Amino acid sequence: METEEMKQHILAEITKTESLIAAYKEMTRPVSPDDAIGRISRMDAINNKSVTEASLRQAEEKLKNLQRVISRLGTREFGICIKCGKPIPVGRILYRPESLTCVSCAR
Repeated sequence: METEEMKQHILAEITKTESLIAAYKEMTRPVSPDDAIGRISRMDAINNKSVTEASLRQAEEKLKNLQRVISRLGTREFGICIKCGKPIPVGRILYRPESLTCVSCAR
């Protein structure tokens, strides 16, 4: 795959992840006690907020890794596992562009 195609693929993933982060931030706003949603509904909203906060942290980590990967694009380090130094298969890079490790090291 051409470097420019790979760059466009990673940039598209960065844009998608940034949009996801913005949505998660909106969903993790505090649950106001003034809202008359009922005790059970409030508990459910608090639980959902916790799950969304975990998703937000994962998305932020993914974005950080995507930015790290795009900074390596065009260098000898791009597509090389940070643990073992072996090439990361192109299929893995396309499927999970934020991957910094090969499949073996990711286990």
